[in-house]
Amino acid sequence: MGSRILVVDDDKKTVDIIKIYLEKNRYRVFTAYNGLQALQIAQREQPNLIILDLMLPKVDGMDVCYKLRDKSDVPIIMLTARTTEADKLMGLEMGADDYVTKPFSPRELVARVKAVLRRSQSQDAYPVEEIQCNDLLIDFVRHEVRRRDVIVHLTPREFKLLGTLARQPGRTFSRMQLLERAFGFDYDGLERTIDVHIKNLRKKIEPDPTNPTYVQTVYGIGYKFIEQ
Repeated sequence: MGSRILVVDDDKKTVDIIKIYLEKNRYRVFTAYNGLQALQIAQREQPNLIILDLMLPKVDGMDVCYKLRDKSDVPIIMLTARTTEADKLMGLEMGADDYVTKPFSPRELVARVKAVLRRSQSQDAYPVEEIQCNDLLIDFVRHEVRRRDVIVHLTPREFKLLGTLARQPGRTFSRMQLLERAFGFDYDGLERTIDVHIKNLRKKIEPDPTNPTYVQTVYGIGYKFIEQ
């Protein structure tokens, strides 16, 4: 069998359909019907990807995502009937890698699963546990950042952005490339939000955010992390 996938939804029919299509593609599937069960199974089975509904009993899907992101970088595809841009941005801010709205095509969902797993595996091509640059430490095991030995509290998205840049110092990433790697997909209208996240990230990690040392702007293209 292939990658392990946890499917979380309180509607059994939805779970069964997703499970059938995933197993046809040789994925090993675990299922959960509430948020508490999802957290327990995720901890026990360590899935390679989680398909997570937002509207869940016991523990809400957003809370599940937040708790998972506190300890893990496991790819998460949010599955929900909420369709507004604000809802999508909220899900992405909580650390989701993709966002699929109901009703959905099972075949499209499988395609999204494959795409997210490919992105995740490509990031694993740079398997570092931590990166130290001057007084900045990025710890990928503990999923935390320290500056002068003081923890810097980053959002899941800010951590992914910083990690993407720092894993390949000196490489210039376009906004679209950062969007695909940190947000998970090229959702229309989100490309310029990269600038907002970079601005917030600089406020937290840079000695002087107006004259950034670590995350540098490459005008007309995007951003890069200082070459060590």
